[in-house]
Amino acid sequence: MEPKGQKLLFESGNELAAYAAKQIDYHVMGYYPITPSTQIAEYLDQMGADGEHHISLMAAEGEHSAAGICYGASAGGGRVFNATSANGLLYALEQLPVQSGTRMPMVLNVACRTVSGPLSIKGDHSDLMYALNAGWVILFAPSPQAVYDFNLCGLKIAERLDLPVIVAFDGFFTSHQKRNCSVFERDEDVRAFLGPCRREVTALDPERPVTIGSYMNEPDTLNNKYQLHLAMEEARRVIPEVFAEYAALSGRAYGVVPSHRAGDADVLLFVLGSSYFTAMAAVDRLREEGKKVGVFTLSALRPFPADEVAALCRNAKTVLMADRQDSYGAGGGNMTLELRAALQKGGLTCRTLSRVYGLGGRDFYEADARALLETCFDETAPEFDYLGVYPGEEGFTPEPYFKPVAGAAAAPGLTRCVADGDALRVEGGRVNETTAMPKRLAPGHGACPGCGIPVNVNLLLRGIEGNVVLLFQTGCGMVVTTPYPKTAFKVPYVHNLFQNGAATLAGLAEMYHQRQKRGELPEGDITFIMVSGDGGLDIGMGSALGTALRGDHVILFEYDNGGYMNTGYQLSYSTPKGARSATSHLGPEQYGKRFFHKDMPQIMAATGLPYVATCAESNPADFIRKAAKAQYYAARRGTAYVKCLSACPLNWGDKPSTERKVIGAAVDCCYFPLYEIEEGRTSLSYDPEKTGKKVPVVDWLAMMGRTRHLKEAAYRDVVADIQAEVDRRWARLKARAENPIL
Repeated sequence: MEPKGQKLLFESGNELAAYAAKQIDYHVMGYYPITPSTQIAEYLDQMGADGEHHISLMAAEGEHSAAGICYGASAGGGRVFNATSANGLLYALEQLPVQSGTRMPMVLNVACRTVSGPLSIKGDHSDLMYALNAGWVILFAPSPQAVYDFNLCGLKIAERLDLPVIVAFDGFFTSHQKRNCSVFERDEDVRAFLGPCRREVTALDPERPVTIGSYMNEPDTLNNKYQLHLAMEEARRVIPEVFAEYAALSGRAYGVVPSHRAGDADVLLFVLGSSYFTAMAAVDRLREEGKKVGVFTLSALRPFPADEVAALCRNAKTVLMADRQDSYGAGGGNMTLELRAALQKGGLTCRTLSRVYGLGGRDFYEADARALLETCFDETAPEFDYLGVYPGEEGFTPEPYFKPVAGAAAAPGLTRCVADGDALRVEGGRVNETTAMPKRLAPGHGACPGCGIPVNVNLLLRGIEGNVVLLFQTGCGMVVTTPYPKTAFKVPYVHNLFQNGAATLAGLAEMYHQRQKRGELPEGDITFIMVSGDGGLDIGMGSALGTALRGDHVILFEYDNGGYMNTGYQLSYSTPKGARSATSHLGPEQYGKRFFHKDMPQIMAATGLPYVATCAESNPADFIRKAAKAQYYAARRGTAYVKCLSACPLNWGDKPSTERKVIGAAVDCCYFPLYEIEEGRTSLSYDPEKTGKKVPVVDWLAMMGRTRHLKEAAYRDVVADIQAEVDRRWARLKARAENPIL
């Protein structure tokens, strides 16, 4: 195989993963945005909008479904790609053994990140270790160059073995740091290296139908897993072969156990990923001082190269294994446990030490690597420890930042709901009066100027009398209000991840009621409110629907800012059709988001819950009255759902000073109509047609940078589609309001 022409790019690991995928020209990418892997889908979307590849990028509503998209696409016999991180990998984890157990090849990039909780978006290896038993080949790239190279090698390995492959690398280190890297000049050379995609078994051959994913009893399951074992053992031969073929093509050679000055070393340090290069510098300094030290890493975690590790360490007196994660209670991280097993299998009796380092993205400096190496010369050093921990302050008692809003302070009697026949009437709730309600969310948070989240949360809470417990799903609202060790909340607060907020709050509310019944808590009422946005009711919709169907006594409050804003504005299912985002670019082949926004209030109403309402900061009195009603129904009848349109100047591309007008225009064009559904009866809260204020939807779209392009003649058909859909939804809403059984 002759070397092929290459060119130099100054790119990050994420950019190079996307570039490799573009050159491969995968058939399908199922994905869901999660930091720090999100950029891979963003870059591919931009290249797709520019016509540089033919990959179908399918935005799922969560990582579990993204993995399902990939599995289904792989069963169709084509080439499949994905990228994820952290809890996204864990959410998809159930699907990983399905893919490997049915022998469906694909490539999954994992930009490794801390697993929550508590929530941290920084890089360590705690996510990847959950995948060790999933039956996937796992390659670990220590540099942006290796990310590119391993993505090309990984697909070839996957298709030779009929096994899926993970290409892992350090989140925010390798994923975001730019380096000079070589890539093939011609996409055709990449595709020639891979060869054509040939699959013997697919679900798309009606002339030769097959069943993929049979139910198996014990003997057959045993044989299936044995065949998976044999395939992984075959990978021990295939990975070096593919690396050798790639070296001949590119001039870049990779081994499964790279090392630096390890041959005659008395002391060896193991680190994984980008830390390897830092440790190399420390090794060179200590060698200058006469200390015989070395360092090694792994290019493949599965299959684990036990024989190669034992051979490398044969002359060492001490081996220190440094893990960027911990297998709690096991006396070391996962790599420590496997390396020790490899040394024992190889008959080595050298001293072994284990250290956990770099959790939560803590930087790893040359001095840290030096400290680890020098530890090996200390005969009294403990066998296991953490690097860089520090003691807390003894006797420290945290002081509250604010006086709690509870009891009488939380119930000034500003609003009251009164049953009036079949109707529910709100007394009080006037805007000027409710300013007397203490803010449960304090000012001084870190939200962007003009952000609608604190405005809307406080508007909602102005209509809620009495004690409140809040649960925030992950999102901008959570991140900007709870930077440890501070909090902006004057009431009890809980956080859980996107996909499970409603169920978590339901469990908390039920515990409250059960403890009251048993006399463990005093009598009284607490209103339990989930606050969700930033796509939280895409990935968390199943949990919210389950809560509504059970009728748990909680309020589900959605601030709809029309995108995944906390990860840099990727499209969500609530993003307007035609809107520009980081995963719905403009270009010759794309006009922004390609499908209509989700009608979440109607979806929730279909569960039969007692109260559904939409509200907007442009109509504050209506907002406050609906909050009071939501509290009434949640306490007496079951789940209440309230949705507001929430401004995001940074990503909408408008000005903070104009946001109320922008929100008002969304209401006036009926893109975001104001209404409520009480016990199945729909009523309009505001009809812009009757007041003569109704405007075309393009007038609203033109107010924001993300959709301003739609006023151009080239997008006339797109705007017509949007207007037709908005009109259809508005007409159906009016029909429901006019007919009590609709």
